[in-house]
Formats: sequence, structure tokens, C-alpha cells
Amino acid sequence: MRIAADLVTALVAALHIYILVLEMFWWDTPKGRKAFGLTPEFSAATKVLAANQGLYNGFLAAGLVWGLWLGPAGDAVKVFFLLCVAVAGLYGAATASKRILFVQTVPAALGLALLFPLRG
Repeated sequence: MRIAADLVTALVAALHIYILVLEMFWWDTPKGRKAFGLTPEFSAATKVLAANQGLYNGFLAAGLVWGLWLGPAGDAVKVFFLLCVAVAGLYGAATASKRILFVQTVPAALGLALLFPLRG
């Protein structure tokens, strides 16, 4: 169970590193515009805002990596940051795109479900 929980947590961290790159560096490129369904005008006008969003995704990834680095002693850290990802995904699904529910919230919830039996 521990290996599965850590694997899912690592995948959620990797996803958020990818989102960081998309939002901070690729937002105003064809790849970034395609990923988020943006027009060139909109991506240019919102580039600075997206970079700020990307930085926050990086903090989520850093927290998850920190929890993984701590090993079993980092379970509470992993739970906290997975909860943050799940809440951010719920908010994003409610306000931006339903797809975010499946991209962010479902993997975070799976990680939480795998971690909770280990918290004995």
C-alpha cells in the first residue's frame, strides 16, 4: 500500500510540475494555448497572471516532494498537500473547467485514499 500511495503522490507532484511549466513558461506559446484552449491575444494579455498560478502549482509539487522525501514520517505532509490539490481541483472544476476535476481532484483523492490506511 505504501508503494502505491507514494507512486500516486509522485505522479500528482509530477503533474503539478508540468502545470508549472505550462503556466510559467509555455502559456503564450502554441503548446500552452492548445493545452488551455486560449487565443493568442488572451494568452499574451494574461501571461503574468498565469505565471503566478504556475508558481502556486510549483509550491504544491514541492510540498508533495517534501512529504515523499520524509518517507513514512511525511505522511501528514502528503495528506495536507494532497488535500490542497483536491480543493484547488474542486474550485477549478466549479469555476473554470469540469476537466480539472479529473486531472487534479481524482488523482489527489486516490492518493489520499491510499494514504489513510497507513496513518494508523
